[in-house]
Amino acid sequence: QVQLVEAGGGLVQAGGSLRLSCAASGRTIRIYTMGWFRQAPGKAREVVACIRGRDSITYYAYSVKGRFTIFRDNAKNTVSPQMLSLKPEDTAVYYCAASLMYDARNIQQHANYPTWGQGTQVTVSS
Repeated sequence: QVQLVEAGGGLVQAGGSLRLSCAASGRTIRIYTMGWFRQAPGKAREVVACIRGRDSITYYAYSVKGRFTIFRDNAKNTVSPQMLSLKPEDTAVYYCAASLMYDARNIQQHANYPTWGQGTQVTVSS
């Protein structure tokens, strides 16, 4: 079983940047599809970005495309989204998750991720 711990959240002004990180332990994440999701107060959990296991093909939510980039380092067993040009609407708790699914549609659904980190708060002030 893989365990996940997120870090790197914080308070940033609009237009600023943050880089989150997700450190995995217990198993190598090389074959796992790793997803980042976020949940704002009163809203449903939504996908931010995914990086597929084995081939590292990436997928991004439309709202973050061009601003966020997800990186995987299999040697360090980490996955990190670099978030640029942050907006107040990016404010949420960000979660890292792991799945053994690879289908493009399935990996964008949070219900298909059985393993989750505890989350890290990102707050973007206007």
